[in-house]
Amino acid sequence: MSTRSTVILGTGSYAPKQILTNEDLSKMVDTSDEWIRARSGIRERRIAAPDEATSDLAVHAARLALEDAGLPASEIDLVIVATITPDYPMPSTACVVQSKLGIKSSAACFDVNAACSGFIYALDTACAMISSGRYKKALVIGAEKLSSVVNWKDRGTCLLFGDGAGAAVVGAGHQSGTGLLGTRLGALGDDTELLFIPAGGSRTPASAKSVAAGDHFIKMKGKEVFKLAVRVMEEAARDILEQHGLSANQIGLVIPHQANLRIIDAIAQYLELPVERFFVNVDRYGNTSAASIPIALDEARRVGRIKRGDVTLLVAFGAGLTYGSALIRW
Repeated sequence: MSTRSTVILGTGSYAPKQILTNEDLSKMVDTSDEWIRARSGIRERRIAAPDEATSDLAVHAARLALEDAGLPASEIDLVIVATITPDYPMPSTACVVQSKLGIKSSAACFDVNAACSGFIYALDTACAMISSGRYKKALVIGAEKLSSVVNWKDRGTCLLFGDGAGAAVVGAGHQSGTGLLGTRLGALGDDTELLFIPAGGSRTPASAKSVAAGDHFIKMKGKEVFKLAVRVMEEAARDILEQHGLSANQIGLVIPHQANLRIIDAIAQYLELPVERFFVNVDRYGNTSAASIPIALDEARRVGRIKRGDVTLLVAFGAGLTYGSALIRW
């Protein structure tokens, strides 16, 4: 197998037009702007239109990523979409994206379900497939319409989530020591019921009973998830740094999953890094699951927070419970 490097050639992101503020939410459930900000750092989130599906969000982000990379869709031979809110149970949302973008029929297309860690899982998969030499250019997308699986009467979850998409074009690198340096992926499968959607799969198929019970919405044990997220994201970050002989101080920018500002602050404290070294946009988007890191990555690049030669650390934690970290040298 070839050991050539794989690099990100371009990025793009998309957020729906509708903004749902904390003040708006206070009219829907018993909450307030002050309460939400104090516990999560979120002040608003984006909500997709009724006729916008996850694939529509993905396509917007993908087009911008292709434009940034200076590539036509015809050069893409691999499409991976990370999502927990696919357009359909089948076919994959990646196939829908392929059709909408006019990507050639010889391209491999599939989805990855790793929740908030999904983009890192998908990026690692794409880079491995390109490194094999069998694929040349990949489109890696994290996209979610979480508003479709949120119970807007459940204060414990509806405050946290939003919709959006981010994308990256990945190809072979030509300079040693650049691109994706490595990843650390894992899962805590014994804790699946801390954060899950109980119904809609083969375990509990859709029925009048499951709909009436609200079992097609996200269920979360927030305190337990918070504690695990801090511990596991810190460990995943330390592990990947140790693997590559780097200290936290050598990282130019940390892009964490944007779930909760308190989680990000805790990780910064444990890694002994100033929070200013972390890219944060959770205040504007809330938790967009698999879209979280690619949206932040695109924004960081476009505002100049990432420069050539920098090393960027990605780290995430999500339902599964999955986790992942990655190092990228630009």
